[in-house]
Amino acid sequence: MFRQRSDRNGSCRESCPECGVAWLRENRCRRQRFSRLGEHERLGGAEGPRPSLGPSYRDDQRVIPDSFKQDLLNRVDIVDVISGRVQLRKSGANWVGLCPFHGEKTPSFTVSQTKQFYHCFGCGVHGNAIGFLMEYGGLGYIEALKELAEGVGVKLPEFSGGERKARPAEEGPDLYELLAQAARHFRESLKGSQRAIDYLKGRGLTGKTAARFGIGYAPAGWQSLAAVFPRYEEKALVECGLVIENEGKRYDRFRDRVMFPILNQRGIVIGFGGRVLEGDDGPKYLNSPETPVFEKGRELYGLPQARDAIRGSARVIVVEGYMDVVMLAEHGVENAVATLGTATTPVHVQKLLRQAEEVVFCFDGDAAGRRAAWHALEVSLEALSDRKTVRFLFLPPEHDPDSFVRARGHEAFEREVKQSQPLSAFLLGTLTARVDLSTLEGRSRLIADAKPLMKRIAAPTLRVQLVKALAESASMAPVEAARLLEVRDGAITNWGRPAPPRVDRTALAIDGRVERELTACLLAAPELATDLDFGCLDTTRSEASTLGELATFLQRQPEVRNVAGVLEAFRDTEHERNLAAAERVLLEMQLDRDAAAAVFRDAQANLLNRLKKARHSALAERVRAGTATDAERTEYVQLSGARTALNSRPEPSPNSL
Repeated sequence: MFRQRSDRNGSCRESCPECGVAWLRENRCRRQRFSRLGEHERLGGAEGPRPSLGPSYRDDQRVIPDSFKQDLLNRVDIVDVISGRVQLRKSGANWVGLCPFHGEKTPSFTVSQTKQFYHCFGCGVHGNAIGFLMEYGGLGYIEALKELAEGVGVKLPEFSGGERKARPAEEGPDLYELLAQAARHFRESLKGSQRAIDYLKGRGLTGKTAARFGIGYAPAGWQSLAAVFPRYEEKALVECGLVIENEGKRYDRFRDRVMFPILNQRGIVIGFGGRVLEGDDGPKYLNSPETPVFEKGRELYGLPQARDAIRGSARVIVVEGYMDVVMLAEHGVENAVATLGTATTPVHVQKLLRQAEEVVFCFDGDAAGRRAAWHALEVSLEALSDRKTVRFLFLPPEHDPDSFVRARGHEAFEREVKQSQPLSAFLLGTLTARVDLSTLEGRSRLIADAKPLMKRIAAPTLRVQLVKALAESASMAPVEAARLLEVRDGAITNWGRPAPPRVDRTALAIDGRVERELTACLLAAPELATDLDFGCLDTTRSEASTLGELATFLQRQPEVRNVAGVLEAFRDTEHERNLAAAERVLLEMQLDRDAAAAVFRDAQANLLNRLKKARHSALAERVRAGTATDAERTEYVQLSGARTALNSRPEPSPNSL
């Protein structure tokens, strides 16, 4: 999954193919879901977690210059980007519409044209134009940048990782164009092959569905593509997988097969799958090899065609074959995709969870199908979210999705989908079936088998519930199971302990609100960053840390003057969630520059007063205990005289000192 390269010190580094970010090998870049946005979570490794110094210190990890991204966001209008995909209407200074990321009847999806960001009050999804294309279109980071750049006529700079560079002219024809020409040839050839047409009709496929998926036919000749490509000896034909070269001889890879074009998320042909006709020899399915434009472990067949249905149903069904996808679509199940002759990969799961609320893996009910399902479960663990669901559907042994939907119809298949097993049930059922729970040894093995799986689960609430379920099956206390599984969730490890001292949560919430208001003011009026009094920030609190980092960034990067630029600069940092909360405050308070200045002054004064109150309380404790120094007693007297209202709890009178 990771491409390796060496850094200046010679140590091995790796590059995430999803975003191009470089890591030491001990680190990992994994897709995690906070709220409903796709984000990268940095994990500590050989380098340890990177210090929270703000986004301007992370330039070495970016494959695209920050200056280019900021300039691009200044050129695009997020309303234009979103309105082409979501119906928006003007509402005051903003635009609103039905959220495309969750079902709703009353619009809660807000787009700010002046600040260039979107925020849904219903589900919490938020971001800039880049984030929207990633979330809505399921694009990778580089793909989203490229689409935005093309929309405003800007050329993407050279980079390494993520997506491959454009092919230099001296290296020969463009591979995408060669594949597109081949796809047109296969579609035309289908019209002239009655045998292939009869085969597809015999499977119950209509012309409309065949056209939707661009299905074609590769003629039986050894060099049929020579009629399409006069320069049949061109090296690029081998590179893109259309032609095989063996001992100096060349011939077409696909011969006498029904052809299924494989599209990337932008709808561009990147490869093919070919199926033999009934009764023919050879492998049932033949796929394009790995090429400079096609990686089996990253792509899913039918995803571009299924995207609208996936979004409408909030569910995606994963099957194993091209014909499964096509025949399900023929019978009205249009939200199905297929892996490309390879086992499910983490990239597949990450891509699917960006598209849907629920992923249903559909496998045959035989032993091979269950092995494939268990592998899919294992690679899903690190991508799980408490807001998402992964399920498993096992069809009767005599059926695959194609035969099942043809025999029993659309409604029967949908019933099977609704009755599919959640990941938790499949995991627990499989683990407990391997052991004898009536014996101490069996229960011990259950915990041992579960340990590596529990440590990989990214969804914290689900992990807690699974640990408790395992504890019950193993007849032990949850805290003991958590210790043996090396799961350090507070909800479990504190099980049975005395309740901690009561904390004034209201005060903490109010404090957090003040800091969020100040952060919202900086988003509305970045020039206020120079007015922030850093001395009143308690940086042990995450909200205050975010506020300080944002103010520092805006002072050092005066060219960033809208929320879109801020969100991009702070992408993949620990401050993203606090910024999302501040966006909500910004929209709720309808802050413009003038209003932000007034709110900022009041909020900062409020925060300073709260810090003085906290200091006054701390000094009161020391005075009461008789441990205060002379300077602290003097400070206490001064603070007492300045305050008009003290804490409700009794404190020593200044006169008694």
